[in-house]
Amino acid sequence: MLSPAQAESASPVAERVLACASCHGAQGQGTNDVYFPRLAGKPAGYLYHQLVAFRDKRRKYPPMNYLLEFQPDASLQQMADYFASQHPPLPPAAIPVVSHDVLEKGKTLVTQGDPQRGVPACARCHGPSFTGMEPAIPGLLGLRARYIAAQLGAWRYGTRTAIAPDCMQIVAGHLTEADVTAVAAWLSSLSAPANALPLPQGSLAMPLKCGSEPN
Repeated sequence: MLSPAQAESASPVAERVLACASCHGAQGQGTNDVYFPRLAGKPAGYLYHQLVAFRDKRRKYPPMNYLLEFQPDASLQQMADYFASQHPPLPPAAIPVVSHDVLEKGKTLVTQGDPQRGVPACARCHGPSFTGMEPAIPGLLGLRARYIAAQLGAWRYGTRTAIAPDCMQIVAGHLTEADVTAVAAWLSSLSAPANALPLPQGSLAMPLKCGSEPN
């Protein structure tokens, strides 16, 4: 009789996600490449939406578009559920390479926002510990500054989109290049909280309506 670990390793979904391991790690913990993000522990709803976006070429990255091109919704949901269930340790916090003033600017934007420019605090959607919220708001921990900056830039310029209303594109559109650098630097410098699980659905009152969130 197979042990639970052996049964999981022999399951179709475990075999399917082997293709993800070289870029994202066997448990979705991330790798040394700063542009390949950590997947582990993010809400399954969020991961599923991203897989669908790559399959349908709403998010454009040729290797991901190719791998997912013919995957049915059910397979994408299984992959999302698999990585959502993985909880390897978060990596050590990055050592900031920006000035103290830039880091403080990032902290202010992330924790307080800038209401005059229509920028809500990241914490209002992603949680006070930035662990995300079920079912579709991702955690922001364990990501490198260059990855965070690249994704914010993609939203600013419309090369990354989500289900309308695309709240991240709206927010990122109010950020400057300097804002993006500061936000990315501060978020990547955060240490892991005692509880890194996403908050339960409904824990936070969203400042904007987001198409990926259930009504």
